[in-house]
Amino acid sequence: MATKPTQTATVTGPVTGGKFGWPFAASLQDVAQLGYIEEEYFLAGSAKRYRDINDSLSRRDGHWQAEEAGEAPFKTRMIVYRPADPARFNGTVILNWNNVTAGYDLFNAESMEIFAGGYALVCLTPQKAGIEGLTPLRQGLAQWDPERYGDLSIVSDDYSFDIFTQGALATGPDRRGDTDPLGGLDVKRVIAWGASQSAGRLCTYINAIAPLTSALDGYILAIYFGRGTPLEVGETVVNINEPQTSSPQDRLKGNNLIRDDLKVPVFVINSELESMACYGVRQEDSDTFRYWESAGTCHVSEQTHAIRKQLRDRDQIKGREAAANTNRIPMNPLYDAVFWHMQRWVAEGIAPPSQPKVAFSGEPAQIVRDDHGIATGGIRLPQVEVPTATNSAIPRGTDVIAFLDGSSEPFSAEKLLALYGSEANFIDQFETAAQQAVEAGVLLPRDVPLLVEEARQQWQAQT
Repeated sequence: MATKPTQTATVTGPVTGGKFGWPFAASLQDVAQLGYIEEEYFLAGSAKRYRDINDSLSRRDGHWQAEEAGEAPFKTRMIVYRPADPARFNGTVILNWNNVTAGYDLFNAESMEIFAGGYALVCLTPQKAGIEGLTPLRQGLAQWDPERYGDLSIVSDDYSFDIFTQGALATGPDRRGDTDPLGGLDVKRVIAWGASQSAGRLCTYINAIAPLTSALDGYILAIYFGRGTPLEVGETVVNINEPQTSSPQDRLKGNNLIRDDLKVPVFVINSELESMACYGVRQEDSDTFRYWESAGTCHVSEQTHAIRKQLRDRDQIKGREAAANTNRIPMNPLYDAVFWHMQRWVAEGIAPPSQPKVAFSGEPAQIVRDDHGIATGGIRLPQVEVPTATNSAIPRGTDVIAFLDGSSEPFSAEKLLALYGSEANFIDQFETAAQQAVEAGVLLPRDVPLLVEEARQQWQAQT
């Protein structure tokens, strides 16, 4: 394994001013009330790009090979959330690969485990679309606030992998320079986090780049479709607004494994939707690998849409609204459980529990569903075990948006009363299922009251 490189990029900041006076897509949380400091910094320098060796990216086993193929200057941004009291810091930086599929940065700065658990969170923009946006709206950083972000530049996503490495080095234990974005915190480790498109890019990073850099101490891939992204794309960017000639199921089907020889933890957490994509490339759990998938969930939930709408309204950008009957079981509680387990894994050597996989049968393989139409097997959140609706990854349309949103078919009042008899009985069963999820290690105790209250409101709305 390669020796960890030294930091070459320069950090400047904290960044202030601009048209709005705040960082784009900053957390909706009152982070000061949570005992945290939110600051934005610029990261600039020269980034490498890489090319494949001997068509290794076609190998299913994920043991890919890459070599340096050039350099280019870059300047980007990162938002840093860190405990105001250094004594609260748990030693772990979560380095988020900001997702730009929407044509602007999306990241998980609403996680209560991040703030309650004493992590530092660094939300980095490593891709071109985060700065320049996507046609036809062009809502990237440079357009959103030219005063603040007008001189940011990433010439190609080819450089994103090394920009991510530079972000890890600039926020890690051996960071250097006159400006410290972590405010002097004693960083022990940096864990990579990426969701959806960003998870695919992290897959390529793990398989091809990590053996050259050893810059990260662990990886979390969320709602991951089982395939990496190319090393070289030139000026091409992923734009879901453009017409496609193939179905979402074909474009997002898994085709490679995640390499198994890095000797650092890799954690994959998927919804029911990605369990279908990953079925052919599932990997067994090991000393350094965990793969979880959750029944009844989907890539995006109605609750996630609600959070994104608040962000859009505050930051005055355009985006899609939740369709009627979008899946109503959010993945966020599972993400928080994964953060909690990953911290114990890297800091104490306590591996997360293995979990059952979503059940499939037939040829081609299809999810096995119960009498309610709910997937069997997999992680069983209380909304699945004690349902008020058929939540699933079954889309309501044929386009990629419908594919990501899944569906929710609420039970009638008559069916709810036939199943549970009364609200009190329903809540009692729901609370029991929630406690079982806590005991299984897939739900944190702090989330139980919130889910119970949401379930109570759902019952009352449907009866």
